[in-house]
This record gives sequence, C-alpha cells and structure tokens, in this order.
Amino acid sequence: MNQPLAGITIADFSHVMAGPYATHLLCMLGADVIKIEAKGGDNFRNYGVDRRFDGMSPAFIAANAGKKSIALDLKEDGDAAIAQRIVARCDVVVENFRPGVMARLNLGYDQVRAANPDVIYCSISGYGQDSPQRDWPAIDNIVQATSGMMLLSGSETDDPVRVGFPIVDTLTGQSAAIAILSAVVRRQNGGGGSHIDVAMFDAALAFMTSALTPFMVTGQSMPRMGNTGYSGLPTASLFTARDGREISLGVVQPNQFAALARFLDRLDWLEDPRFATPDARRKNFDAMTRELAAVFAARDAADWETGLNAAGIPCGMVRKVEEAVALAGPDAMVTMAIEGIPGGDTVAIPGAGFRMTPDGPGTDRPPPRLDADRADILEWLDRD
Repeated sequence: MNQPLAGITIADFSHVMAGPYATHLLCMLGADVIKIEAKGGDNFRNYGVDRRFDGMSPAFIAANAGKKSIALDLKEDGDAAIAQRIVARCDVVVENFRPGVMARLNLGYDQVRAANPDVIYCSISGYGQDSPQRDWPAIDNIVQATSGMMLLSGSETDDPVRVGFPIVDTLTGQSAAIAILSAVVRRQNGGGGSHIDVAMFDAALAFMTSALTPFMVTGQSMPRMGNTGYSGLPTASLFTARDGREISLGVVQPNQFAALARFLDRLDWLEDPRFATPDARRKNFDAMTRELAAVFAARDAADWETGLNAAGIPCGMVRKVEEAVALAGPDAMVTMAIEGIPGGDTVAIPGAGFRMTPDGPGTDRPPPRLDADRADILEWLDRD
C-alpha cells in the first residue's frame, strides 16, 4: 500500500489530545510519526479512572495508533541532543507546549529551521503564539467557554452547556492536520518550509461559522434553539415516539414538508395558512410542534426511522454512542492488536472519518509503549 504521506516523517512533541490527534490523522495517511515523550510519558497514557489501563488508556489509544515512542528529558544535554538530531531529519515538527517553551529548550522554529531550512513546524496552543492571551493555560472545556460555544447549545433559559466530548481538542487537531497537509503541498511546489500557528480558540471560531457569521453580517446573535435545527423550523426538531425513544426530524425544504404531509396523510397542512410556508411554520412554531408530537406518538421510533427515510424524509433515531457503533460501516473502524490490554488483545478505534481508493487512511499498528522504539530511532539517526 502506498499511502499519500508515505515518506513523510513527523517529530511529535505534543501531548494529551489536540496535537496527538493531528499527528494521528497524518499517521493514518501513512506518515511516520516519532512521538517524543517526557520520561514519565504522555499524561494521556494514564487518563481515566480504571488503573488497569495505565500506560495504554483508551484516551491514549484514540490518538496514538501507529506511532513510535522515545522518552527524552529535554532539559538533559544528552537527550536534548537526540531531540535536535530528530528534528533536523524530520519533514514536520508538531508541538503544543505553551508559547515560548520550545524556544527555551532550543527547539523553537527559528532554531530548528537553522538546521532544517525546509521544515514544516506546527505550534498548537490555546490562544496563539502572539495573542494577548498567549500565556493563558487552555484545555477543551475552557475554550468551549471562552469561544461562546457553551452558549450555543440548550435553550435560552438553560445554563451554559458543554458539548459532551472534547470537541475543541479534536477540531483543533483536524485544523492542524489540514494546515500541515497544505504546507506539505506548498513545499512540494517549491515554496519551502512553514511555521504554522494553530490556536484552539481560532479553530473553535472557524468551526462555529454557521453561528458566528450571521452575527458578523447582521449584528444579531442567533437564539439558543435547544434541539431544533439551524433552520429554526418546528419540523427540524426532536419528537418522542410511542416507545419513549426520540427521533430527530430534519424537514427544512418545501418539497420535504410536502413529502412529510403526504407520508403522514396530513395534506391539510399544505393548505393550512399556519403551516403552508416555512415562515408561517416558524411563526406558528408551537402549533406545528403540537401537531407533529401527536402524530409521532402513534408509532415506535425505529418504525418512524425506517419509514420516513425510505420515503426520502430526513429522520434519525436518537442513539447512545454504543448503539451508534452498530450503525457504522466496517470501514469506519480500524482494528488492531494491543498485547496485554485488559479485556482482550484486539481493539477497534474510529478511522480518519473518510474513505479513499486506493491506499486510503488506516493503520494496523497499535499505539507504542513508552520508549518502545528508542533503539530503532537511534539506529535511524545513525544512518547516512
């Protein structure tokens, strides 16, 4: 298999989630990723409450499959010299320390570029390398708060609501991976190396464009709509079925509303002035919601999901994560063997989120044990 990034070597000084997830995506595309860890290892190795997984926690597995590990004390002269030799030979360097830390370790962009002029150097931080907030410590839930994300979910009377997984970490990792890929293409086209500055805060704002841009254009903030979709229509909301399970309806186009009325044998809605147009349905939101709620209470959620989708009407049953896994296609997951892990040696993790033919993303190599690849990395450094 000749994956797109085969032949690209990455020195990964990052830890926890945003940086490791960026290099994880690049590793899944064929890059050779050398994970440079502290002597105690990435803190994510022991993340969580189940001590049986220490050294290879599920959170660590999620962002480190296929990488190599070497443990270095960057403040010790001998280990620092090894790190400098690594970055001098790598195509890409990724780090997510606070701004200025890598420079104090003699591993900043200018210092690395002096030895490796075409290096692509990606710095990931909370608020950017030169912003007024550059020294603020940042983790996912903090940036969810400062970016405004927490006041987009829920209803107007609700307290701020955190998205239930570290979304800022992963979207920042995706942003960094895209930036690195664009820099690789630029270098291949003769543009030389690059210094990439990825801020979690900036990445969050970019991903919130559907909420932020309307404010920038109109000066009006979007209301918090709870489980109603971006359209603000009552036909793009959540309803409870006969069995108590909930379904999410996504009827936002006029032709979809007409199809829904036909499917439900409610052609009267198409003539009712309260519901006949999208603006009318928004104006009469509560009345339309009551009508729909009464209809959807008549059948089980799975029946609605099957029937509505067969009719081309967007609908999905609300699932738990463990139920969603069963819905995923076989190519959506990557399977690998991890020796000694509790519960069996074979685990599956999500793939890169897309498929590509030929030579698409994926790896069957497990995450590395701490310092497991020291000998191989030192031998690679000694080659001509």
